[in-house]
Amino acid sequence: MCGYVWGNTKERIEVPVLNERQRQTYFGALNYYTQEFLLQPHKKGDSQSAIAFVEYLLAQYPKSRIALIWDGASYHRSAEFQAYLESLNQGLNENEWKVTCIRFARL
Repeated sequence: MCGYVWGNTKERIEVPVLNERQRQTYFGALNYYTQEFLLQPHKKGDSQSAIAFVEYLLAQYPKSRIALIWDGASYHRSAEFQAYLESLNQGLNENEWKVTCIRFARL
């Protein structure tokens, strides 16, 4: 999803949500090196969707190490997701991990 909104920079522009029950969850990642943005829709934000997104990223960059900077969503911290990361990085030193997840600082 991309778009531009024109208006006075001193005024807040609101975009109405017509039906709040019909939401879409998106996972996105920016490849800082290439400036490529990867976006993947999911029916909901949960551990299985987060794992599927990481699998998608690994398929896109099979030879790269990936660092994700995420918010504190419960599914980013879930036991299921943590077990998945441990299985991915098993036997590797921290500086060799295939996927590293860094949580935003809490205020």
